[in-house]
Amino acid sequence: MESLASIILAAGKGTRMKSGLIKVLHPIAGLPMIAWPVAAARDAGSDTNVLVIGHQATAVQGVFRGTADIRCAMQEEQLGTGHAVACALETLTGFRGTVLILCGDTPLLRSDTLKSMLTFHRTNHAAITVLTALVKDPYGYGRVVRAPSGRVTRIVEQKDAAPEEQEIREINSGIYCMDSDFLFNNIRGIGNDNAQGEYYLTDLLAIAVRKELTCLALPAADADEIMGVNDRAQLARAGRILRARINREHMLNGVTIIDPDNTYIDQGVMIGADTTIHPGCRIGGGTVIGEGCEIEGGVSISGCRIGDDCHIKAASVLEDSELGEDVAIGPMAHLRPGTTLGNKVKIGNFVETKKIVMGEGSKASHLTYLGDAEIGRNVNIGCGTITCNYDGVNKHRTVIGDDVFIGSDVQLVAPVSVGRNSLVAAGTTVTTDVPPDSLAIARVPQLNKNGWRLKK
Repeated sequence: MESLASIILAAGKGTRMKSGLIKVLHPIAGLPMIAWPVAAARDAGSDTNVLVIGHQATAVQGVFRGTADIRCAMQEEQLGTGHAVACALETLTGFRGTVLILCGDTPLLRSDTLKSMLTFHRTNHAAITVLTALVKDPYGYGRVVRAPSGRVTRIVEQKDAAPEEQEIREINSGIYCMDSDFLFNNIRGIGNDNAQGEYYLTDLLAIAVRKELTCLALPAADADEIMGVNDRAQLARAGRILRARINREHMLNGVTIIDPDNTYIDQGVMIGADTTIHPGCRIGGGTVIGEGCEIEGGVSISGCRIGDDCHIKAASVLEDSELGEDVAIGPMAHLRPGTTLGNKVKIGNFVETKKIVMGEGSKASHLTYLGDAEIGRNVNIGCGTITCNYDGVNKHRTVIGDDVFIGSDVQLVAPVSVGRNSLVAAGTTVTTDVPPDSLAIARVPQLNKNGWRLKK
């Protein structure tokens, strides 16, 4: 197989986004925009990927830090697409093969489309192949002008197109395959004799035509794939398309999504068969969900591992937590980072957890805060219980043994432990360790004044 490298253009600011964040770093379906064309290039077989960066270069590099196949080339001034590609050439010194040239703002581009384009390009021994699209309204796009043989003779911009050329519906995507020898030998020959004083990559095609080299165009099967994202409206549209693709893939793999148009699942999430996702859910952060689960409406999950047969009830929020099998959460529960729950645990409505381990069969059914705690098996946590884990300076841990019953409205002032098989009476404030098999009770004695209300 011929070697393949990619150049991904990502130096621009994207002023139409009206943002302090450059365009290619805006998140879409769980990834920065630039990550999508990079992934498509990788899946198409590119093992050397050069990012041409400029604005917020350090932030763009940070997205791919530690990734061996990513190289970066600086474009200090943005002087056009031809100039951007020229900036990448030194990074590809010694490379021979096919070069893909992609735009960093095309998150809808599929790797299968790139593979088809590469096959077409190589089979026909082309110097340049441009990916195009057939659209109903080509206004504003560069038109692809073909000879009767089907070869591309030029790409003409809207403002320069003759009336008959403006009727052409095949438009330029800005995505190319090029033979490396042709690219490296001719990129410096592009001029900037135009109104903008910029170096346009399309001029390479004119050079190839003059040299009687083969220039071809391949229309994408889906015109949406070449859509560039330039503003927030286009970002939202691209996000809808990507989420529809992601949801469809999950449904084909056996997941029931009640209302795909109102379910938001990020790229990289894994969901087992026979799990049901209700409307209004957002699932992201590399979450893994097992088989046979039910995720009710309005749930937000990020960075979690959830076992089989779990039930996450409405409006619950789960962050960076791990759940065993047959766990019930919510409604309206909040699992904060560091929560680890064993099999058959129940976390009820308005319960908040943070950095806890809870053993099999234990439950906290409602109105409870559990933080920095180790809780054993078959423990009952009564309504209104809190672990007082913060003394104003440091966090401290609470340890509760197996088979403990914690009554309602109990305060556990950490650091403190409750031994196995003990009972803590309702309303107790626990400040010292409770031995195993014990009853802990700490209440102010009740005083009844008979007839007091009548006197008042």
